[in-house]
Amino acid sequence: MKYTTQALTIAGHDSDGSAGMPADLHAFFADRVYGHGILTAAVAGNSQGVYASQIMPVDFIAKQFEVLATDFKIQAAKTGMLANDDVINVVADQYEKVDFGPLVVDPVIITKHGAMLLAESAFELFRKRIVPLATVLTPNFFEAQKLTERELENDEAIIEAAKELQQMGAQNVVIKGQHQPGQVKPVRDFVRLADGEEFWLSQNYLATNRVNGTGDTYSAIITAELAKKVGVKQAVIKANQFVHTAIQNELTVGHQYGPINHWAGMKLVSENEE
Repeated sequence: MKYTTQALTIAGHDSDGSAGMPADLHAFFADRVYGHGILTAAVAGNSQGVYASQIMPVDFIAKQFEVLATDFKIQAAKTGMLANDDVINVVADQYEKVDFGPLVVDPVIITKHGAMLLAESAFELFRKRIVPLATVLTPNFFEAQKLTERELENDEAIIEAAKELQQMGAQNVVIKGQHQPGQVKPVRDFVRLADGEEFWLSQNYLATNRVNGTGDTYSAIITAELAKKVGVKQAVIKANQFVHTAIQNELTVGHQYGPINHWAGMKLVSENEE
């Protein structure tokens, strides 16, 4: 039997559909890959804020791994929100037991604007247990600074940070470029592959507040492409293009911060694969 290409997200659920597991599943669908999900947490939120959150029990997380592994042929997976020490440990323990293919680790520990998302006590555990599992690690600028404990003040510092993250165990590293409101220079992502190849990906900065789910989608498209057996370099380049297109074509959803447009990304996928 020839199975449909399948990928997995291990992440939290955002009730407004803009980020976390919903964004991952939107991205999988847009890239023509069937998506499964292991729920680690859930938040009650809308375009104006997050008002409540709930972390899933570790035995429930473990059971999700077990039942998926017994039935489905999952070819690649990614992590998103791993809220605390207990969740980090159960995800690491379970991923080492199953065969879900290459793992893309989206740290989800600091927002693109520098706000903390993970308890300080869990950073070292994340470095120790999750980073070494990563086929591809995709920190944003602030997450790369936190994980390496160095200031990324210039290109040379970013390059050295990527090397250090590989020394921690990640095979391939994508450090997503810093972008702040009002900037005019392009956003540049730095990529260092397992074989030592290095390159930058540059896109024009887009001034919009419709950017929820950007990092989730970036890592999810890489995951979907790896599930298709595409090489890491090509997967990262496609993810970069997909996300830029999805931001460029705004959706009007909610009254304040909104999601990126996966439909626009889907159109790009269709045009490239015809």
